[in-house]
Amino acid sequence: MQSPSQAKNRPPWESYFLQLAQVVKTRTNCFRLSVGVVIVRDKQIISTGYNGTPRGIQNCFDGGCKRCYDRHTNKMLKDERKDLCICVHAEENALIQSAYHGIATKGAVMYTTVAPCILCAKAIINAGISEVVYIEDHQDDLGKELLKEGGVKVKKGKLKG
Repeated sequence: MQSPSQAKNRPPWESYFLQLAQVVKTRTNCFRLSVGVVIVRDKQIISTGYNGTPRGIQNCFDGGCKRCYDRHTNKMLKDERKDLCICVHAEENALIQSAYHGIATKGAVMYTTVAPCILCAKAIINAGISEVVYIEDHQDDLGKELLKEGGVKVKKGKLKG
């Protein structure tokens, strides 16, 4: 039986999965941003993802992505030529890992450290994710707006004890 102090420190599910997403983001190999994702169905983790170069490609922070390196060394402006970046977003990686292992994402909840961009929002909608819970806002609201239009519930999550 749990003592009252143990029960008091037990985080609610939302906070628990958001905290796990923060741990997942520590695996990123990208210069620009660290993002972590946990996909959950029925309170069970079905996939995780972090941003970085594709499998088998040199890590971004080791020079694998020239665009990120050029951005990091100020040879390129912040939002310049994003199309040249070879890094995979955390949301994409989590969805791809689900598919790779044959795990359906329909009706699942995605917990992420940063609200999805518009590119990831399209993939999230088509993967059947029912809800996205995020910690930090993205630099724009285009992804959140598209998710809502696509019938995906979007919520800013809370981290608690």
